[in-house]
Amino acid sequence: MNLSNKKRIASQVMKCGVNKVKFDITSLESIKEAITKSDVRALVKDKIISKKPDVGISRSRARQTLKQKRKGRRSGPGRKSGTHNARSPKKEEWMNKIRALRDLLKTLRTKEVIERSSYRLLYRKAKGGYFRSRRHIKLYIEEHNLAKK
Repeated sequence: MNLSNKKRIASQVMKCGVNKVKFDITSLESIKEAITKSDVRALVKDKIISKKPDVGISRSRARQTLKQKRKGRRSGPGRKSGTHNARSPKKEEWMNKIRALRDLLKTLRTKEVIERSSYRLLYRKAKGGYFRSRRHIKLYIEEHNLAKK
């Protein structure tokens, strides 16, 4: 028996899509007899015709990917848009480096580990990009005996 017409009427009555309409299989005869919208309304009231529940979107996959991202995964070359310089500008890298180097030099001068003259020399070398890191400065001081005894 074709109940597509009944489904259409039921969807109009319940204000939902045709695919959301659910018929109770045990009472198909009473559904078949329903002709008007008022008949269908009565069947809806008796819960012979009902509406399927809304299907939500599961967040389990999203949570899984977030967990992976926190571990540092999913960040390969295919994920990256923008040049290396756009992601971490050379100027910012330089600023971070030079600030760290100058901070080290200042602390060494205040603690009187190095003299003022050697501080000036090291400061200028740092400005010229001679040192790679704080460790490199310390190595240079050791090798050239710039530390006070």
